[in-house]
Amino acid sequence: MRAILALEDGRFFEGESFGATGTSLGEVVFNTSMTGYQEVVTDPSYRGQMVAMTYPLIGNYGVNPLDQESLQPHVRGFIIEELSPLTSNWRSQMGLGEYLASWNIPGIQGIDTRALTRHLREKGAMKCCLSTDPALSVADAVTLAQSGCGVVGMDFVKEVTAKGAYEWDPESTLSRKWTILKGDGSTTIREEDGEIYEALPPVKYRVVAYDFGIKYNILRQLRQAGFQVTVVPASTSAADALSLNPDGIFLSNGPGDPAALDYIHAIVRNLMGHKPIFGICLGHQLLSYAVGGKTFKLKFGHHGGNQPVKDLETGRVAITAQNHNFATDPDSLPSNVKVTHINLNDGTVEGMRHTGMPIFSVQYHPEAAPGPHDADYFFGEFSKLIEESRSC
Repeated sequence: MRAILALEDGRFFEGESFGATGTSLGEVVFNTSMTGYQEVVTDPSYRGQMVAMTYPLIGNYGVNPLDQESLQPHVRGFIIEELSPLTSNWRSQMGLGEYLASWNIPGIQGIDTRALTRHLREKGAMKCCLSTDPALSVADAVTLAQSGCGVVGMDFVKEVTAKGAYEWDPESTLSRKWTILKGDGSTTIREEDGEIYEALPPVKYRVVAYDFGIKYNILRQLRQAGFQVTVVPASTSAADALSLNPDGIFLSNGPGDPAALDYIHAIVRNLMGHKPIFGICLGHQLLSYAVGGKTFKLKFGHHGGNQPVKDLETGRVAITAQNHNFATDPDSLPSNVKVTHINLNDGTVEGMRHTGMPIFSVQYHPEAAPGPHDADYFFGEFSKLIEESRSC
């Protein structure tokens, strides 16, 4: 079935439909990861957006429930050059097209994703329309794209946050790392089905994690670092979160425009000075507002697993996974907030630390699944921050 992708500036691409049929509106961005398409479509940070994968062949290892980053996909459309006709992986339970169709998400394949990527790099991310409607003309599709809401000024957090508070992985089974190493029995656990997992460490600290669109792998890595995690909705007051008497506060990733989240700015501001705080992605941007700073929209965002980030204190460079459309304005930060990391591609802020309170954040994803894992040490840094805060 024919499908069309029309951009708000009049550029359009014709291809073949896969997934669901129908018409969908959103903002289109490109992702440079070579693997991890299932993690991409289920990342809540993509709420309101369509994603074009720059790697040409997608879907070859299928879809399985263990690799999801949330309960469901959040993209409004998926754009690829070629959908693999076969899936080959022992964990695969269905194909990508079947998976998207089950969630009523349209996809388009057979278009020149390289040309689309070059266009977005030159013109910037823009609103779009993806449709399989044979009666819809190109001009009508462009008009529909222009009528979309985009992401500027949008609060998508309220659509993806948890409905109520809950304990993550109370039985310590969801966070275990799968391994092929049998071990000596003290460091690994063998299940009845023959699968082997690394044993989790004992709980050392308790944290409250604000769910702005939190990814499962963040929760897994927090538990793997020795944290017991209570997840709370985005609108949870600072008083209610602190009444749980956690050792620390975690601020998660999430979708939309951080400037539109005034109610969360106030919550984070009221949390400061009471407990150590660690923020990732949107959590980093919300901390920027809480300390008095601002953000701005990037031309086409950072989406993918190959973003170079420099630690300004050590000079170390890490290859990182990122998914964000906005960045912190360094000139808006107060003097008691220090920029600790920058992006080597465009010089944007990638990390910061408060000099007077136990607070730090990073713009990228230390928990990246499937990777890279250069920055996963930050969960250990959070543990150290809590320990140091206790001793003080």
